Amino acid sequence: MNFFKIPFLLKITLAVISIIGIGYLINLGQSILAPFFLAFLMAMLFLPVANFFEKSLKFPRSISTIVSVMMMLVILTGLIFFFGSQISSFSRDVPHLTKQFNSVFHNLQTWVSHTFNVKIDEQLDYLDQGLGKLLSSSGVILGFTFGIFSSSLGFLAFFILFFIFILNYRRILNNFIINVFNEKHKSSVQEVVSEVRIMTKRYIIGLSLQVVIVSVLTTTVLTILEVKYAILLGVLTGLLNVIPYIGICISLLISCFIAFATGTVSTCVYVALGYVIVHAIDGNIVLPFVVGSKVKINALFSFIGILVGEHLWGISGMFLCIPAIAIIKIIFERVEGLQPWGKLLGEDEKPHKKKKTYKISKNITLKEMD
Repeated sequence: MNFFKIPFLLKITLAVISIIGIGYLINLGQSILAPFFLAFLMAMLFLPVANFFEKSLKFPRSISTIVSVMMMLVILTGLIFFFGSQISSFSRDVPHLTKQFNSVFHNLQTWVSHTFNVKIDEQLDYLDQGLGKLLSSSGVILGFTFGIFSSSLGFLAFFILFFIFILNYRRILNNFIINVFNEKHKSSVQEVVSEVRIMTKRYIIGLSLQVVIVSVLTTTVLTILEVKYAILLGVLTGLLNVIPYIGICISLLISCFIAFATGTVSTCVYVALGYVIVHAIDGNIVLPFVVGSKVKINALFSFIGILVGEHLWGISGMFLCIPAIAIIKIIFERVEGLQPWGKLLGEDEKPHKKKKTYKISKNITLKEMD
């Protein structure tokens, strides 16, 4: 039975059931699928490096994989060292930030007292009760902290192993995807797989360039405004910018808080304006030019993807949902019968301007000259 000849209502029902089943399996296999998908994205990013070692330097597949893994570990170690040193420097200003926070909190207490007729002593009692309940559950807090630490180590271990396996056995995986279909579809499947691999690699590389460009722009703006920890805040903004709309808002709040705590109110306002300018440059110049409009996701499904990703995989799901939707969009646009779904995920295409025509005698049509 041909799937595309099934009645529309039954087709929608099957699609909804399939989406629910796939979502349940994705949520169930979070500890394996999340590091696997991240390893797949990083493998696509390092694929040109591995091919260069194998084709130009004549390295064996295993040696090129090991070298790629070592390069990735060096980059990750550098990022960890960078954030560690910046956070260590940031910790020196914690007393000043605490003093500023206490001042703001006291003003807030005064405003609550005058507005809602709640005395400051009663507010402090509420806070003491809340802190008492929080401290009484210290065992839960320690268990939660240990769980996060252990799960992060497990995630990193699975990620490295999957990265090695995907790079080392990429030809086997590619042949499996092609050979699993019928013989008559092999050529078209090969074409789709090749296009998806090329577009995915370009998208991941473009996304990485976008992170670098946004980090440099934000760092430049914060440095001009003489905001402390401009490099830390700039790199953090570039990384959080992977999460559309929400990431830039979170980084904006963090930067404004640091600017307000270490500077003046006017500096905080200028930081907000600078972030608006950087976001406008990123959305209108960097994203279309570097990432490409062909894999650009519209705001509606970006927001839905962030919510679904956070529900399924937590914070890692928020970062990985946009590349996942982009890959799904690429596949949909190249599979017959699924093109409308691919267009649904993308941006609205601007209609081409039709050239005006003028009719003259003897039904001769002349196009308007530009």
